[in-house]
Amino acid sequence: MSQTTTLDFNMPEAPRAISLLEFNRRIKGLLYDQQVMGVWVTAETSDVQVRRGHCYLELLQKDEKTGQTVAKIGAVIWASTFMRVGAKFYSVTQQQLGNGMKVMVLVSANFHEQYGLKVMINDISPEFTLGDMARRRQEIIDRLTREGHIDENKELAFPQVPQRVAVISSAGAAGYGDFMNQLAGNPYGIKYYPCLFAAMMQGSKTVPSVIDALERIEKHQELFDCVVIIRGGGSTTDLNWFDDYNLALKVAQCPLPVITGIGHERDTTVLDYVAAKPVKTPTAAAEFLIQCGINALSRLNEMSNTIVSAVKDAIARSNEQLSYLASSVPMLARHILEKSALGLQRYIEAIPLQVTGRITAERGRLERDVDAIKSAIAQAMLKEQMRMKNLDDKVTLLSPRNTLKRGYSLTMCNGHIITDASQLHAGDSITTHFGNGKTTSIVNQ
Repeated sequence: MSQTTTLDFNMPEAPRAISLLEFNRRIKGLLYDQQVMGVWVTAETSDVQVRRGHCYLELLQKDEKTGQTVAKIGAVIWASTFMRVGAKFYSVTQQQLGNGMKVMVLVSANFHEQYGLKVMINDISPEFTLGDMARRRQEIIDRLTREGHIDENKELAFPQVPQRVAVISSAGAAGYGDFMNQLAGNPYGIKYYPCLFAAMMQGSKTVPSVIDALERIEKHQELFDCVVIIRGGGSTTDLNWFDDYNLALKVAQCPLPVITGIGHERDTTVLDYVAAKPVKTPTAAAEFLIQCGINALSRLNEMSNTIVSAVKDAIARSNEQLSYLASSVPMLARHILEKSALGLQRYIEAIPLQVTGRITAERGRLERDVDAIKSAIAQAMLKEQMRMKNLDDKVTLLSPRNTLKRGYSLTMCNGHIITDASQLHAGDSITTHFGNGKTTSIVNQ
């Protein structure tokens, strides 16, 4: 069985639409109604580009805690305005408008039906940017102070004559050339031994490059007296790279005293606050080293003059003393001779008494020695007599006659004493001695 489908052409009525042009006009009207024309806005710059005299950039706002971008919009400074605004900004900050800057700008929103939304910058407050740079620099200084690093390098003992100098600079920089020429051409003939540790001194690689140079110096710190970080003049933007916490901390903790000569007379960076000796320019750094040598020479001259003066005074005093002694010698000699003569006379008078006393003492000692000798001889004779008596008793006791009396006999043959039967032969005539006589026998067997 087939089924038939019926179409319902009674569809709901479509909503009424407006044209895109009308929509854009309504947006434009809303902008004017909300009065967003001519408003001062604070933001951070990004993606700054100058094309055909116009400056195109993005304005950002970041969360202070997380650093995440929470608002962003594109903006433009038309060429006619940019010439005025850019010159004004540079005259105050000494740098061109660039990326990553905190700015306060006067903006207006313009919506065109065909080209869309345009945010135009009509003016800028360079004092705000300058204040932000100073604020960031002060934050770094405060942190270093709070952590106890701000005077760490200043507390190192500075050598009296720093001649072995580790130099951190760009090899081809004019400031480095001025520094070297100043040292080599000093009119005092003081010898310096600079060693270059080349580093990038501008741009985003400045901080890691200078830190690397400092670490290389630390490995050979025993070869140097101090470190000099120099860079010639440049824009404030270039010098802002030296307002870095990590770089400042590295300088503060450097084991050698650090001299900084970065920029112009008017420039000051965070490194100048932590360095042992901040000076204004590379030439001033060389002049400081030369002045140290001059001061050392001056001290040597003062010491030399002091020594010469002291020697002269000593010689003068010695001459005076010698003259006094020379005039006193005859009188002193007479006095010494008279005193010696009196002493000699006393010795002569005392000799007989001393001799008599000595003889008496020696005579008494001699008599005591004689008595002691006599006593020793008597004791020795008595001891020897007793020893002789003992020997006589032993001889008597051990004599052959007494031995025979005790029942022993002595056999002799041909005048020899027989001690072994093997000495006799059959037919030998032997004599046997007894205590009270003797007998003669013939050996049969």
